[in-house]
Amino acid sequence: MPLTPEKLQQRTKRFAPNVFEFCDELPSKPSCWVVRKQLLRSASSVAANYRAACRAASKKAFVAKLAIVEEEADESLFWLEMLEEMDVGNPSKVQKLKSEADQLVAITVASKKTSRQKGKQ
Repeated sequence: MPLTPEKLQQRTKRFAPNVFEFCDELPSKPSCWVVRKQLLRSASSVAANYRAACRAASKKAFVAKLAIVEEEADESLFWLEMLEEMDVGNPSKVQKLKSEADQLVAITVASKKTSRQKGKQ
């Protein structure tokens, strides 16, 4: 079953609260503060910018917003990797969130490529 824009919007929207819940479980120590804040920001930005992409007025604006989604999903992946290296957080939850962030990056890259190819036809 293909991933429709509506399903991807739901998926990106689910990613944010999953990250929020994970971050709420992180230890409250100074070394986690910056990582937690950055991860919360980037994860919520994935959903917000995909929503904006879906409302884009042009193909060019759509692709530009997708580029932001890609950057923010990749940044989320980076912060999750940092937590993994710090040995902080539930390892299985870190892996699950890393997998989802990685998939969102891949989907976004493919969507950008498809949109650009359609624009050249």
